[in-house]
Amino acid sequence: MTAGDQEAAAATALPVTIELLLASPRSRYVGRPADGPEPPPAASELHESVELRAGLGIMGDRYFAKPAHRGASVTLFAAESLETVARLLGLDGSLDAVAARRNVVTRGLDVDALRGRTISIDSGDGPVLFRVNRPANPCAWMDQVLAPGAFRAMRGLGGMRCEPLTDGVLRLGPALVELDPLEPSGA
Repeated sequence: MTAGDQEAAAATALPVTIELLLASPRSRYVGRPADGPEPPPAASELHESVELRAGLGIMGDRYFAKPAHRGASVTLFAAESLETVARLLGLDGSLDAVAARRNVVTRGLDVDALRGRTISIDSGDGPVLFRVNRPANPCAWMDQVLAPGAFRAMRGLGGMRCEPLTDGVLRLGPALVELDPLEPSGA
């Protein structure tokens, strides 16, 4: 990329905030929602930074390198979506983003409008490219762990399942998102 290309990319980058990074070695929502979630693992699921591998996902996460999750190993979610769900449900307080079990929670990005696009997210360690493939549809657990009615209210607001196209690191805090950047050769 030339210096002019870098300047153009910086001029079109969207400032966002990465508010939450979750990587869990196992699923906590198994069985019937009425029985409640599994207890959290001994090690924290929340991280200051996560390391991603192209085509594989977030290192240490339950979906890392799983064939059934190719093209969908990282979930991207907008914090604003939970605020919308809370309003739709008539709730005064906020909903717990951790309970939604999405890997990367951002503020300032309309995640649900990104289907089919390629994006880069740079939180200070260089850009990580993602192909945004399909919706991360909510499940019935949302009624149990967020609020009654959340499952239905989250439809169309559940975030997106993505595939990392490059290796890299994401960190909590300010980040820049570029829409439809040039993909690396071979991606």
